[in-house]
Amino acid sequence: MDLRLYGKSVVITGGTTGIGKAIAKKLLEEGCNVSVCGRNKVKGEVLVKEFEREGLNIHFESADASKYKEVNHFAENTVKRFGKIDIWINNAGIYPQQKLLDMTENDWDAVFHINLKSVWLGTKIAASYMQENGSGVILNAASFAAIIPSAGSGAYAASKAAILSLTKTLAAELAPANIRVNAYVPGVIETPMTGPVIEKNMEKMIQTIPLRKLGKPEDIASAVAFLVSDVSSYITGTHLEISGGKFCVQNPMFAWE
Repeated sequence: MDLRLYGKSVVITGGTTGIGKAIAKKLLEEGCNVSVCGRNKVKGEVLVKEFEREGLNIHFESADASKYKEVNHFAENTVKRFGKIDIWINNAGIYPQQKLLDMTENDWDAVFHINLKSVWLGTKIAASYMQENGSGVILNAASFAAIIPSAGSGAYAASKAAILSLTKTLAAELAPANIRVNAYVPGVIETPMTGPVIEKNMEKMIQTIPLRKLGKPEDIASAVAFLVSDVSSYITGTHLEISGGKFCVQNPMFAWE
């Protein structure tokens, strides 16, 4: 299927590793111009060199997605380079493993600044450019934890649940500007961020997934490519679960027994 993404200008926050990196690669292969940011300059430089070896050109800037001045500067430079912003993917996030009452105030603030505030800031900046263009797509990274939270990572789950709510409101408020807003909900995906948790709990995690396997970043990237394309032009204000059917029933392993 031709997703008609060629020539689109894409921004991805938190795009240097894991899911963000896979999304960047997929959209580059679809013919998009892709600009990513991340807090770690070294990871960004490694990404650029790796993609160059594969014949893919990507623009990277070091920026904290939770800080307006840094993200706004990044957006300005993206427009200078590519002329516009068609698609903005709010992918930046952190995944701390702490009981709620063990967290410090700084720990709590970090989760909501990076996971949630960054979505609001990114959308605010992206919309300002998309309104000039007359159209656009904004996609937000949620998590299966937004649907069923886990004890031990409650702040993360709360921040991701808030993203689902924010996505619906933004979709309604930006609809007159022909800007679609959706979210994607990964299940258990093998990334550097989730690696330690998967290593510790892999067998238990698989027991909740009817497909009986973990997801790859590429699984998310393919779904994201569909959501940001014109093929999904009547989809807004909702989310797509990409989880291998995680907890679609109370007894996910029934057919395997």
